[in-house]
Amino acid sequence: FSAEQEAQALRKAMKGFGTDEDAIIETLTKLNVSQRQQVLITYKSSIGRDLIDDLKSELSGNFERVIIGMMTPTTMYDVHELRRAMKGAGTDEGCLIEILASRTNEEIRRINENYKLQYGRTLEEDIVSDTSSMFRRVLVSLATGNRDEGTYVDDALAQQDAQCLYEAGEQKWGTDEVQFMAILCTRNRYHLLRVFDAYRGIANKDITDSIKSEMSGDLEDALLAVVKCMRNKPAYFAERLYKSMKGLGTDDNTLIRVMVSRSEIDMLDIRREFLTMYGKSLYSFIKGDCSGDYRKVLLRLCGG
Repeated sequence: FSAEQEAQALRKAMKGFGTDEDAIIETLTKLNVSQRQQVLITYKSSIGRDLIDDLKSELSGNFERVIIGMMTPTTMYDVHELRRAMKGAGTDEGCLIEILASRTNEEIRRINENYKLQYGRTLEEDIVSDTSSMFRRVLVSLATGNRDEGTYVDDALAQQDAQCLYEAGEQKWGTDEVQFMAILCTRNRYHLLRVFDAYRGIANKDITDSIKSEMSGDLEDALLAVVKCMRNKPAYFAERLYKSMKGLGTDDNTLIRVMVSRSEIDMLDIRREFLTMYGKSLYSFIKGDCSGDYRKVLLRLCGG
């Protein structure tokens, strides 16, 4: 890998009349995030121009969004997406849920630090001013990045948690959402998997079915996302991708975010889960749903 070579290749792709989009895709998709950051610096030092500015002036639409996303360091990409989800009129709740439910404590900690540096206020402040009621509380809880990340499972406590959840939902009139939040947003993954098993034994139904029947709207979506991420994170992202493309129209925000943010983390696993869950490859799904350079770059990120 030579940052100098790649920087020159990118400059050549954009210089003069017209843009060689294929060369840009080719160059950027073969590099990883940290290599792209080196190219960014080298581009500026050897060419004296800002690569992001050049890309923005040459590209447009969803294709531009994917490329700029790829050029953004992982944490900053999450930070930008969270901010985009909250600024202006309306809120992209799905984006907030997806990022906060799926990132590790360490990732959340870095997001919080960078968010504050970037926008001069905390992520929590924005969540609080942009969301309400129990949904707000779940997001605030997830945004503290304070989940137990150990592997210890106390059987008696797992049994007790399951009973608590049952009594907070199925067994009473109305739902005690705070119980759900306290258990689902703080316990470690192994413990929760045991809780879900125990819950099925007590309630005779899956925890996800109870959440669906007891909650609604954004709160339901948030707690379901937490459960899904605990069980099988790649399957959660496979479902996000599927839903972003199925039916009429495409939810490009979600499609781009998941493809860019997971491309170097668990894309292979996501592809495998997608095929298992939907009987079609992610590759063929993207191919049928997108077009042009946008499709080309997503297929490269997908691989396979």
